[in-house]
Amino acid sequence: LQYTVLSKRRLIQLVEEGHVSGWDDPRLPTISGLRRRGYTPESLRLFAERIGVSKAESNIYMSVLEDCIREDLDSKAPRALAVLRPVKVIILNWPEDQVEELDAPVHQQFPDRGRRSIPMSREIFIEEDDFNEDPPEGFYRLVPGGEVRLRNAYVIRCDEVVRDASGKINELHCIYDPNTARGRKPEGRKVKGIIHWVSTAHAIPAEVRLYDRLFSEPTPGSDNPDKNFLLDLNQNSMEILAQAWLEPNLKKADAGTAYQFERLGYFCLDSRDSKTDSLVFNRIVTLRDSWGGN
Repeated sequence: LQYTVLSKRRLIQLVEEGHVSGWDDPRLPTISGLRRRGYTPESLRLFAERIGVSKAESNIYMSVLEDCIREDLDSKAPRALAVLRPVKVIILNWPEDQVEELDAPVHQQFPDRGRRSIPMSREIFIEEDDFNEDPPEGFYRLVPGGEVRLRNAYVIRCDEVVRDASGKINELHCIYDPNTARGRKPEGRKVKGIIHWVSTAHAIPAEVRLYDRLFSEPTPGSDNPDKNFLLDLNQNSMEILAQAWLEPNLKKADAGTAYQFERLGYFCLDSRDSKTDSLVFNRIVTLRDSWGGN
């Protein structure tokens, strides 16, 4: 399997030298690591069926394994809204004390699984990457003077960018169109972009760990002079986001359930570190392959 190691000797070295947190580190190809990462038995069986059995040594693309978990979770995972890198938005024409409970599907492809309620208020968080003051061609998210639709909610327009003393964006001032609730499109109105959000007054805080491949090379150690596989460790294999915000329904998240954070990927509660008053979510896999099919 590419971008990892399966040798027991190398795995022991990774654990004993502290390159990973233990045998259940979600970046390791161990059963306990894969389980903690959120891989399901069904996805591993599907992987085994696809690669088959061969007497000849072969390298399997990591993307094959990742596609198996995506395929398994796509139909299973309840949907949720989460903002990992928040920027505050104040909706100026929204009454200060108004809270509206918006209706959204648990899974848009399976109406029989029910609906969930998402509170919206005057102040919300959106994703940092969903706003751009100097947008490239084809950027359909929020820009100064531009409009975007909030998932399961309204169309908003950005009227002002407020910065702190250092020049960093502190908040965005927007207005909303009450005639665009729940996907309604007034005649002549074309809004291409849809972004996710959470209400600042109702969202719950969480730590989110973004896991990636443990090594930066497909076959660790094969291309460096000393054949030292440790030289190929991916220094960005884990990113910890300590100030993520989640929709309040995730306060009762089940440790055995994977969730799709809409537009972000599949995530699950960390079985070791997550606590009732300090949630920790692990990214199982992104929505799409970001490594070009390797």
